[in-house]
Amino acid sequence: MTDRMTLPQRITTEARPDGTLILRSSHPLGPVAATTADWLHRWAGATPDAVFIAERSGAGWREVSYAQALDMVRGLAGWLLAQGLEPGDRVLVLSGNSVDHGLLALATQYVGLVAVPVAEQYSLIPGAHDRLDYAARTVRPAMVFADDPARYGDALALPALAGVPVLASTAAGARRPVHVMADALKGGADITAAHAAVTPDTMVKILFTSGSTSLPKGVITTHRMMCVNQAQIATAMPLLTARPPKILDWLPWNHVFGGSHNFNMMLANGGALYIDDGKPTDALFPRTLENMGMHTGTLAFNVPVGFARVLAALDRDDTLRRRFFTGLDFTFYAGASLPQDIWAGIDRMAREITGTVPLMISSWGLTETAPAVLLTHERVTRSGIIGAPLPGTEVKLIPDTDEGRYEVRARGPNIMTGYFEDAAKTAAAFDDEGFFITGDAVKWVDAAEPDRGLAFDGRISEDFKLQSGTWVRVAQIRGAALAALAGIAADLIITGEGRNELGALIFPVKPAGGDGLATDPALLEDIRARLTPLVAKATGSSTRLACAAVLSEPPSLGAHEVTAKGNLNIRAVLQRRAALVDALHADAPGVIRF
Repeated sequence: MTDRMTLPQRITTEARPDGTLILRSSHPLGPVAATTADWLHRWAGATPDAVFIAERSGAGWREVSYAQALDMVRGLAGWLLAQGLEPGDRVLVLSGNSVDHGLLALATQYVGLVAVPVAEQYSLIPGAHDRLDYAARTVRPAMVFADDPARYGDALALPALAGVPVLASTAAGARRPVHVMADALKGGADITAAHAAVTPDTMVKILFTSGSTSLPKGVITTHRMMCVNQAQIATAMPLLTARPPKILDWLPWNHVFGGSHNFNMMLANGGALYIDDGKPTDALFPRTLENMGMHTGTLAFNVPVGFARVLAALDRDDTLRRRFFTGLDFTFYAGASLPQDIWAGIDRMAREITGTVPLMISSWGLTETAPAVLLTHERVTRSGIIGAPLPGTEVKLIPDTDEGRYEVRARGPNIMTGYFEDAAKTAAAFDDEGFFITGDAVKWVDAAEPDRGLAFDGRISEDFKLQSGTWVRVAQIRGAALAALAGIAADLIITGEGRNELGALIFPVKPAGGDGLATDPALLEDIRARLTPLVAKATGSSTRLACAAVLSEPPSLGAHEVTAKGNLNIRAVLQRRAALVDALHADAPGVIRF
């Protein structure tokens, strides 16, 4: 069941009288770097000319080697100190992934400053400026970075950023004075003392949570958290150290998946990070395909909707398909379960091209866990499996009301110490044994064989009760409905809390426009046909969809219906569209009744 390039999953289980389980990996944790600078120095010395980070530049790429990156990081760190910034000061990053953004992040880490990357949507969408204002007032930045001051001009004009110095990649189009990266890279103050003072417990970044149920919380991230997590992953998957990895990646650095997991995986292992300036959207996916035509990776990270688009493109293009699968060690999805038809398509194509299948894996963790706590490091045959505890972490499973379902909590050196300047929320985030309370639920893949690991079973906070008092486990119903509606539904919400039936409000891939329920007969009949077999298999009112409807208006970032990660803010959608929820259960025009 295991690959020679992964360690076998081995779990030790401590069972308590109340049914609580404490899980640990049987494998000892490998060597851990003290700070991220250790990684940069190591590879600048060992492979100075190897590409570390690259971005599109005209028809080609701007590639920065490890030796160049170290020189630039040190120069930029000296310039930041020369501007009067002191250890602990925050640098607010408004723009998305870029070489300059990456160098700035490492420069702040090098001398004890703190980077605060926020979702670029907060800057570019006027309706989301309140989130940017909240972040700025929370962290009180000593400097702001925006690669393009013209594009981010409205954000830079917010009162919360008045008087804060601005660093930019260019001065073109700037509405206020800016410092230019080319000048900053020349250096400034002596960095020796500041760099020597950095320790594993020095804060390196503040990542804001998605704010799906409240205002975003600022998660303190330290060198120790990030360095330990990469050591944990590499211990479980020696393939990462067998040869330098390479990725073409679009995942945003304001989120822990792209900015801590993927970025640091390349840096820790001497890998190459090619920044994909496309995204899995109608407007930007053609750019991703153009980039894939020039570079693919030994690893492929994505969210399910991204893999769906990639798979469709590979199915149409034999050359691209061959390029993608040749030399591919693993595919890795996060954010939601990968639809099984996408899983099967990747399996089929890989066999056609190489005669074998790369590892197809997932993981589990949160912003507060840096992020990986559980990782699949063996071959599995279906999606939804999140694997075994990584070396050095402890996982607490607390029995839920359902047989075989557990609430999952985590403790270890990769877990945050707290939220930025929020003692109350920090205290509420941990139990009396110091385990971080995640609110997620899991089940054993095979209770008779614990080493097979765990499968994700939804968020406990999203579950609700029907009028009868019966619990509804939302994740299973929602996942099955999304699989049935592949290609039609971008996402959906299960409704019915306090009612006597379940419903589904569907966000279509192609919204019709307007603010009500869609009434296109062909679309509704297609949905009815796809969901009817699912409804027929239901075992009772808590698993059976009684009605469904299609929303005409897509989720609004400005109204906080969608988080910076792209996930639905279920509470916000249900509150803003309460009248449509009532209409769904009252059989209004456009409602499908089963």
